[in-house]
Amino acid sequence: MSDLLNKVKANLILEHNEDDELLERLILAALSYAESYQHLSSKYYSEHEMPPTTEQAVIMLASNFYESRDGSTGGFFADNVNASKQVWETVNLLLRLDRRWQV
Repeated sequence: MSDLLNKVKANLILEHNEDDELLERLILAALSYAESYQHLSSKYYSEHEMPPTTEQAVIMLASNFYESRDGSTGGFFADNVNASKQVWETVNLLLRLDRRWQV
């Protein structure tokens, strides 16, 4: 978790530790989304190596959750209403690369 936390903080350009607990919860939510989207069992990535594309998706999604925690677009692209939609589309494209396509 600390490795992902550091990567999310670097992505957000955060140098303080005041929001670490919040970020850890958001990372867990992003991981849960990734596992569900990829048809994996809960906590799969706590026991298996995470592919780089999935890791980037988790970093992006956790960052988006942090920047948009009030429900707005938030963050750097606050003036662009399509920014949040684009984040989700990019995250889903990244997660699709490592998805299990079984029926």
